[in-house]
Amino acid sequence: MQERANSDDLIEGETGPWEIVIGMEIHAQVTSNAKLFSGASTEFGGEPNSHVSLVDAAMPGMLPVINEECIAQAIRTGLGLKAGINLSSVFDRKNYFYPDLPQGYQISQYKSPIVGEGEVTVDLLGGERFTVGIERLHLEQDAGKSLHDQHPQFSYVDLNRSGVALMEIVSKPDMRSSEQARAFITKLRIILRYLGTCDGNMEEGSLRADVNVSVRRPGEPLGTRCEIKNVNSIRFIGQAIEYEARRQIEIIEEGGTIEQQTRLFDAKTGETRSMRSKEEAHDYRYFPDPDLLPLELTQDYVDALAEHLPELPDVKRARFVEDYGLTPYDADVLIAERESADYFEAVLGRQKIEDGGIVSAVGTARGGSSATAVGDFEIDPKFAANWVVNELFGRLNKEGRSILDSPVTTAQLRGILDLIKAGTISGKIAKDVFDIVWSEGGDPKAIVEARGLTQVTDMGAIETAVDAVIAANPDKVEQVKAKPSMLGWFVGQAMKATGGKASPQAVNDLLKAKLGIE
Repeated sequence: MQERANSDDLIEGETGPWEIVIGMEIHAQVTSNAKLFSGASTEFGGEPNSHVSLVDAAMPGMLPVINEECIAQAIRTGLGLKAGINLSSVFDRKNYFYPDLPQGYQISQYKSPIVGEGEVTVDLLGGERFTVGIERLHLEQDAGKSLHDQHPQFSYVDLNRSGVALMEIVSKPDMRSSEQARAFITKLRIILRYLGTCDGNMEEGSLRADVNVSVRRPGEPLGTRCEIKNVNSIRFIGQAIEYEARRQIEIIEEGGTIEQQTRLFDAKTGETRSMRSKEEAHDYRYFPDPDLLPLELTQDYVDALAEHLPELPDVKRARFVEDYGLTPYDADVLIAERESADYFEAVLGRQKIEDGGIVSAVGTARGGSSATAVGDFEIDPKFAANWVVNELFGRLNKEGRSILDSPVTTAQLRGILDLIKAGTISGKIAKDVFDIVWSEGGDPKAIVEARGLTQVTDMGAIETAVDAVIAANPDKVEQVKAKPSMLGWFVGQAMKATGGKASPQAVNDLLKAKLGIE
């Protein structure tokens, strides 16, 4: 736990510095085909009330039946968060009334959750690393949705989400700035996606956070917290924290006190507003659900799930840095999505991708290192990473595509890199070939041959072009002798004269020799 904020994280008020204390309750929709206690579909976007069973609608006499896959997904998530798995847990009724809660209670877990304490290690852009403790993870039902814009006089209720399985992941109050909070939710989202236990789609409501914010003088006890409910954007989480902290500081400095309450964040105004006074646990009158027996697991069952977990982001990042010699920045970019990391390794020949999925891995194991030296690769991993991060990802981002929609396959990009390595094409021509493959498809080697893009290796032709550039620019020749950094201009002119087909290294070497530059 982070006991005290760094000085850079403190907020300066009228009467001195203040420290923000942040904890989160993240609601992550479990990736499953059916709901937690019924066989109704969890598919997003159906017509209102089209994915509702009699259990979801709380019809008399309907009994809940646990979906085993939801249990398995919760355990996988707990293992991915380095948390303890409770072999015995209990489902409770959380009693409250709301129009989109047909039972009049929510089936949740109170004193005996399925997952206990864990932790998430988070890296910030500046290289700082911190750990956020996980208090618990429990399973619960989602509620339905009230629709207030369908009729001028009435509100409608859509129960498609009613009964969908949620994992509520409760963090400890270990964050001290909006930057840390954003980084934490980003890292948690990556972990969930790697595990395949939640798709992390915040726009569709698959991942949303209740953010608890309080302020205190550095070193003093915790202040009274306010909960900002259902924030569904990483950017909004940061904005809500910044506003709420300032609001609380202003109240305290003016002699007021903070009331514990639930608040909502208004994305249009960038402000939080009061929703209701914060309920305590006794307000919900929890008691064990009489229709559900305690959930009893075996250690063998948990171990079997652990054995088949994928390689997780932290392990993959360390492997990319150690085995491939990548910079921490490039490793972070590549592992941000599991599919992106798989694409990169497929380009290297370390993974095999067919029909959009990984079929086999070469020399890697879950949680382990491939123990392959950087020099053992046919393509330099750092060179490949540069192309994937800058050329491929840059183009994907520009066109709003995901890695799964990439027009350039791993085999095609590898083909381009092989042509560069063989000296068949220059880096400049390679980018032209990449554009052609992106727009038209095709085999890079065939494209180079058909369009006459092969790099000029005839030293006589290259020397002729270099001589012509030198002869045409006598004034710059004198300047470059005094300022060798101008050599790049001559290289550019010579490459232009050869249509970009000359070997840049050959051009560079010839120019240095002819201009007398060391």
